[in-house]
Amino acid sequence: MSQFTKMKLFTGTANPQLGQEIADFLGIALGEVMISRFACGEIYVKYEESIRGVDVFILQPLSYPVNENIMELLIMIDAARRASAGRITVVIPYYGYARQEKKDAPREPITARMVADILTATGAERIITLDLHSPAIQGFFNIPVDHLTALPMLAHYCSQKQISNPVIISADAGGVKKAEKLATRLDLPIGVMYKRRTAHNVAEMTTFIGDVKDKTPIIIEDIIDTGGSLMQVSRALLDRGARPEIHVLATHGVFSDPAIERLQYEPISEVVITNSIALPPQKKINKFVVLSIAPLLGDAIRRIHHGVSVSVLFD
Repeated sequence: MSQFTKMKLFTGTANPQLGQEIADFLGIALGEVMISRFACGEIYVKYEESIRGVDVFILQPLSYPVNENIMELLIMIDAARRASAGRITVVIPYYGYARQEKKDAPREPITARMVADILTATGAERIITLDLHSPAIQGFFNIPVDHLTALPMLAHYCSQKQISNPVIISADAGGVKKAEKLATRLDLPIGVMYKRRTAHNVAEMTTFIGDVKDKTPIIIEDIIDTGGSLMQVSRALLDRGARPEIHVLATHGVFSDPAIERLQYEPISEVVITNSIALPPQKKINKFVVLSIAPLLGDAIRRIHHGVSVSVLFD
């Protein structure tokens, strides 16, 4: 049983459409909050209804502009805490700075840990997030973290497509576990591309393990940023005899320039993503298939509010 009689869901400005979808799934109205900017650029937040003793959920992906969206989220958390919210759970579909989760060189920050510390210090009491770039980021928090995955949703989509002679491809060594899980769900073979990063957003393909000749590649990624790695992996697969009908699956479509231009590459037949990040109209192309994570997040929110186990959603 929940210790809270009331639940409220509020959304920042990063992805209000997803917030509305989750509210519709839960059968509740979105909470009323005013978010504005002063002339100098500072952010102002005011809850337009009482949240004293309420089980508050705040939705905000840390997507572009990431620093603005982080600051907005922090102010929303602070305002909720000062308004005597009963509990504050932060729903972060896309966790920004997740790729800075370790030191690869001297005198570098571990920014993913810093963001975790700031969220906790500001007043977050629980985190719901989706397909972190590194699952170890859960350990950066000293509060409960519910790390959900879109993999079952992506697997179900693939199973309905009836793709001819498919093979699951991991674009790098870091994605092997996710590719193995997808391959196991779909009972398909797997291939792995190994690469090394020579600079930020720059990767060089080195080795490939697996057989793709006359097969249809399904590349699984957690994030698509500039699309550079996808282009290199796609060309490497074609060089090894793969069919020129490449399917791409990813949880988070960041799509920094020039990603949209690169994804127009003809052998890439479709790009399947979730709505963890809002997709602006100027970035929508016919190849995109967007799956909604609203039921997944909504179910997690409902379970947490009612004090029911969330672990069933991890699979």
